[in-house]
Amino acid sequence: MLDLRQLRYFVAVAETEHVGRAAEALHISQSPLSRQIAQLEKQLGLALFERSQQRIRLTSDGKVFLSEARALLRHADRLENLGRRLGRGEEGGLCIGYVGDAMHTGVLPGALRTLQEERPGIHVALYSLSTAEQFEGLRQRSLDIALVQEPPARDDPDLLAAPLLEDPLLLALPASHPLAAQAELAPGDLDGQAWIAVENSQDPAWRDAFLASCVASGFTPDIRLDAAEPLTALGLVASGLGLALIQKSMVRGTTDGVAVRELPWHKASVHLWAAWHAIDLRPVVASFRETVLASGEIDGEAV
Repeated sequence: MLDLRQLRYFVAVAETEHVGRAAEALHISQSPLSRQIAQLEKQLGLALFERSQQRIRLTSDGKVFLSEARALLRHADRLENLGRRLGRGEEGGLCIGYVGDAMHTGVLPGALRTLQEERPGIHVALYSLSTAEQFEGLRQRSLDIALVQEPPARDDPDLLAAPLLEDPLLLALPASHPLAAQAELAPGDLDGQAWIAVENSQDPAWRDAFLASCVASGFTPDIRLDAAEPLTALGLVASGLGLALIQKSMVRGTTDGVAVRELPWHKASVHLWAAWHAIDLRPVVASFRETVLASGEIDGEAV
């Protein structure tokens, strides 16, 4: 059976690629750390690291193992958190998974504000996870509710979901840009313009999807910069570095230096769903689910 302590040691060494720095971060000496890593490799029958006098680095198998080790440790942390909350008698508390858009759009902060007003003593643990990781967390019961970009399959035997938000994308452009003087814009106006693309960490093919949606609408953007999230893109637009598509909820009362235009001919939105396990819904989870659904802009039944 795998030792969680050894897994934590392995992750620390893998992330630093240096036994000395990992040992310092873990507050142990190098010798026992190296010994634990060697024992783990022996137990697995697998070389996790390539070693040289200068450095230590992951093997290809080690990289695969690292991804799974991180996932297992995250689940173990959530399980420990749940056990401690149960031990304190906190109605089990709440473990909530979310994607970035749940924060950016204000859906999750608003629901948490209501929760704190109604149940000021309850403990909440938040986990930023991919949609797939959240679904797995719901099935394993280490998450109580998931805020995701897409629902589980309709025929999923374990999970239910309801739509929370459909947030249209609007064009954000520098206030000093010549196009900002036009009340309405046509696709040809945007063709070849400098563009800031907003990454979608949930979709490895996000860039291709973005380009395809633009071309389908009649223009081809000249992508100059990639932004990790919408607020960064909005700041880059304000600096005059290009145009971007930003959710409507995030450009209300826009930053200085940014003009916003609707594009009726470009139908694109960010979607947000709430998902939960179909059975054994604790009262506190059911109550928070209703709070979350009320904080969204779409009234929908579970699917």
